[in-house]
Amino acid sequence: MRVKDIMTRIVVMLPPECSVEVAAEHMKKENIGLLPIGDKDKVLGVITDRDITIRVTAEGRDPRRTRVREVMTPNPSYTFEDEDIEDACLHMQDKHVRRLMVLNRSRDLVGVLSLDDVAVKTRKNDLTGYVLSKVATR
Repeated sequence: MRVKDIMTRIVVMLPPECSVEVAAEHMKKENIGLLPIGDKDKVLGVITDRDITIRVTAEGRDPRRTRVREVMTPNPSYTFEDEDIEDACLHMQDKHVRRLMVLNRSRDLVGVLSLDDVAVKTRKNDLTGYVLSKVATR
């Protein structure tokens, strides 16, 4: 099974100049906890609901004035859409991440692969549990 078979296709990618408030509104609307940040299909970083909590709210920053580029995680981990699921999971384990950006071979963003995708769509509970145990011990 390949990454493209179970990944979540990207609906929106926000520009780095947009406000954290706009990013949070998109997360709420789409019921997601991560948004890719970039130009066209090139990913510059990601912002998560945790980034907003830790780097904006907890620091008393104004989400309307704070730009996502100021608080995003740059250079996120990625895999390719034609990679095998097991290889992508090993990459998650090595990088201690629960999500990977998914690129095509032209390095354009095409989706996101989460550990949840692996658990729900592959039913490989042993693999998912193993990777989660390694990611959680970060």
